[in-house]
Amino acid sequence: MAVVRRRSSLPQAPAYQRADVEALSQQLNEPAWMLELRLEAWEHYQNLPMPYMEEEWRRTDYRHIQWDDAETIAQPNGAATNVVPAKNLEPLTGDEQGGLLVFVDGQVVRHELADELDRQGVVFTDLRTALHERESIVKTHFMTTAVKATDGKFAALHGALWNYGTFIYIPRNTIARLPMHVVCYTSTPGAALGHVLVVVEDGAQATVQVEYASKDSDKQSSYIGATELIVGDGGNLRYVSLQDWNRETFEFSHQRGIVGRDAQLDWVNGVMGSRLTKAFIEVDTVGAGANARVSGFFFADKGQFFDLDTQQNHNAPLTNTDLLFKGAARDNARTLWQGMIKSLPKMQQIDGYQVCRNLMLNDEARMDSIPGLEIEADDVACSHAATFGTLEEEPIYYLMSRGISRPQAQLMIIEGFFDELLQRVPFDRVRQRLMDEIELKIIG
Repeated sequence: MAVVRRRSSLPQAPAYQRADVEALSQQLNEPAWMLELRLEAWEHYQNLPMPYMEEEWRRTDYRHIQWDDAETIAQPNGAATNVVPAKNLEPLTGDEQGGLLVFVDGQVVRHELADELDRQGVVFTDLRTALHERESIVKTHFMTTAVKATDGKFAALHGALWNYGTFIYIPRNTIARLPMHVVCYTSTPGAALGHVLVVVEDGAQATVQVEYASKDSDKQSSYIGATELIVGDGGNLRYVSLQDWNRETFEFSHQRGIVGRDAQLDWVNGVMGSRLTKAFIEVDTVGAGANARVSGFFFADKGQFFDLDTQQNHNAPLTNTDLLFKGAARDNARTLWQGMIKSLPKMQQIDGYQVCRNLMLNDEARMDSIPGLEIEADDVACSHAATFGTLEEEPIYYLMSRGISRPQAQLMIIEGFFDELLQRVPFDRVRQRLMDEIELKIIG
């Protein structure tokens, strides 16, 4: 018996028009090819329904988003660096860093690049500037090989209406010793469509951290983003992404890393904020000997919903991917992790591993993990796992018997649970800051 779904139950779409795309491109004074790319993405967007009951979306209900507030693209209102929390601006290592790029409401308010990296030919700038000063490189890589407009409704919307972004380019055989730091901060409610494009050429190395945060608001906002990490043959990229949006922000993002022959991608992804996050996090190993390690941590409370959809695509033989996600949930929060390891036919001698470990802190929280394999080769070592646990009374009692309060004992156990993953963050100060944010969620 067919089930008829009432129209009112379907997700609503934001009220953008083709004219918005054309006006944005004109406002940014973009080259003609970028306008063409935007309009192609707009056509994809128009031809796709709002996602709802597809397999990767059917457990995620975002119909409560209020597009009247969340669709208006946030405009700079004169806010400067001083509105950004000081913790987000701290140097990543000691007092030295390779570069700092700060956006407030999509506008660059601070831009620094160390002389050492500048002399090496490293490009560390905003995407609007790169469109004019590094046009050929941007044209080659922007939404052509990693994230594409055809990846989904929100990927297409992003391709049509992205309004700010970061461009990082490491020339061939260049070792960027100093880490680069990007902060994306939103001080006004509305929509933000940020893009990150990192290109590490053959034999090059770099370390990058990107942070997302926003000012508290009683109005809803949306972040419709894309991240593209492209690592050439023999390259090495360490990339850390930390998200701490306010509790009225809905994130819809597509993120993908492309890893070449004998290259290495070490990718850490942290999710602490937002009201709802739907993130597609994918890595493609496209050259023999490619290696990717993807680490994720998330902590949801007070009605938050995190849906993290990961995919490890082995598109070449002799490749390795290793994914570890760890998360916790309390109050009435919900989390969902969906993982998949895929191999193409004849992609032999691959090694893919994925695991998601979940810690439930009370009975009202809900956590789901759905690992998966889709293997089309017969000489592989691929495995997956998901585990669930709670705070057991025995270790809590042991700590309390040593004079430690119950909340502090719980915090110590939770910090121990996350420690393995946080050690993958390459910056001591950042690790401590994340521990402080965990403490805030536990003790207040």
